[in-house]
Amino acid sequence: MFTGIIEELGTITKLEKEKENLHIHIKSAITGELKIDQSVAHNGVCLTVVGIEGDTYVVTAIRETLNKTAIGQWQVDDQVNLERAMKMGARLDGHIVQGHVDQTGTCTDIAEEDGSWRFTFSYDPSKSNVTIEKGSITIDGTSLTVVDSGKDHFSVAIIPYTYEHTIFKHYKVGTKVNLEFDVVGKYVARIMELRD
Repeated sequence: MFTGIIEELGTITKLEKEKENLHIHIKSAITGELKIDQSVAHNGVCLTVVGIEGDTYVVTAIRETLNKTAIGQWQVDDQVNLERAMKMGARLDGHIVQGHVDQTGTCTDIAEEDGSWRFTFSYDPSKSNVTIEKGSITIDGTSLTVVDSGKDHFSVAIIPYTYEHTIFKHYKVGTKVNLEFDVVGKYVARIMELRD
């Protein structure tokens, strides 16, 4: 379980294919605090630490993960948002995030708004995911509030701190992102689907 509050940025140092798996080597300031078998969210994708060497650790993405996320687009030297699992008894500063990507989305617009930025993303509405204004959404692991919502798109407002301390500063129109929709909204959508 995660909160969507990004702890650190990591840098991909190596990508190794092994059959259908992808081993991802990440250099990070938090590597020294990690242990084998620990869960870490990488751009919102929960992956298990399988190796540690110095300031670099390794996680493995299987074919299912590669098919359902934007990990397949990662390249050496790319930065990724990192968050370790939340501690029981700690404050939940973001919202409940599972680290299970529902689908990918695409950045369709970036507007500078006198001290902040508005990012708009499109997604496939056929997958029964929904957003609501003032509801929660996770973009590449970052917990955010939806500022406007349509059937197949939504926008979020990004303050300077978030812009500087996450990979939002690297987004361009056309960037593919991992989306995790609000867990409560997913249950409501599923219940409504079963009632039909």
